[in-house]
Amino acid sequence: MKRTSFDFFERLNQFGKTKTPFVFLIDFQQKMPIVFPLSEVKPNQLLFDFNGFRNTESIQKFYRKKSTEIRLEKFPVSFSTYEKSFQIVQEHLRYGNSYLVNLTFPTSIKINADLKTIFHQTQAKYKVWFRGEWVCFSPETFIQIRENKIRTFPMKGTIKSSLPNAYEQILKDTKEFAEHATIVDLLRNDLSQIAENVRVKRFRYGDEISTDSGENLLQISSEITGKLSSNYAEDIGTILQKLLPAGSISGAPKPKTMTIIEEAEIYERGFYTGIAGYFDGKNLDTGVLIRFIEKTPDGLIFKSGGGITAQSDVRKEYQELLDKVYLPFKKY
Repeated sequence: MKRTSFDFFERLNQFGKTKTPFVFLIDFQQKMPIVFPLSEVKPNQLLFDFNGFRNTESIQKFYRKKSTEIRLEKFPVSFSTYEKSFQIVQEHLRYGNSYLVNLTFPTSIKINADLKTIFHQTQAKYKVWFRGEWVCFSPETFIQIRENKIRTFPMKGTIKSSLPNAYEQILKDTKEFAEHATIVDLLRNDLSQIAENVRVKRFRYGDEISTDSGENLLQISSEITGKLSSNYAEDIGTILQKLLPAGSISGAPKPKTMTIIEEAEIYERGFYTGIAGYFDGKNLDTGVLIRFIEKTPDGLIFKSGGGITAQSDVRKEYQELLDKVYLPFKKY
């Protein structure tokens, strides 16, 4: 069920007031958000697994038996194509129009499995399969609300974990530090719009993610917390609307950076870099829709990207774009 952006967030407020559980998907530009009361979710339309809150139990065993080796081939955009967009972003950064821009691209892929199989055989905190159109297996939390406490976990900084002293390398990298600190500051300010006692609880910790290539990635996150009113659920839609788009996949400042993204990128993001999640009548859990495969008339594409600052090296950023095209396999 689709609504205008305003109607959509008002509907979430109404669900919050009546404590009606729901699942939702919000695209990057908030043009086609979708919400399903939990009782109306049909597995042939939407499969989800949000930190173990899922609707897949009835078919999971079948896919465990079907489990097979999945092979992924990448056919990325050329370096020169990427460089043109990178230079557009750099020009805006030099003029001071933005401090950080998340630049993304589609990579054509071939894979010996359908999207539903990929959903079941990958491991991630937030997984969504939608109508056979796209699948997402995201490691990144957007916001969580438990007992009126709100938390967000901005994820910025990726390095191959096999590199010598990888964790120390990325923590000492001045470009990575500046990028991460910018997003932490942005999201701390975002949370201050809707919460009290906002603080950075953890700053720059690492999580390792297994990939299909065997070249695991180390990703850097922080944790920011705040306190909401006891009746926060009555404004649950308004809270989400004020925090969108997610800072980690847009940039800072948000309004101008969004126009830079539109100028520099060569495709439509759609639901990629939007958010998805659920409300169980009391608590909220949401993830950022990254690590994303979409079916197009020309075949499958894997959407990926990274944050660009004035200190960014174009070849390193291009390589990061490619490194993020992977499948995190589940072990049965």
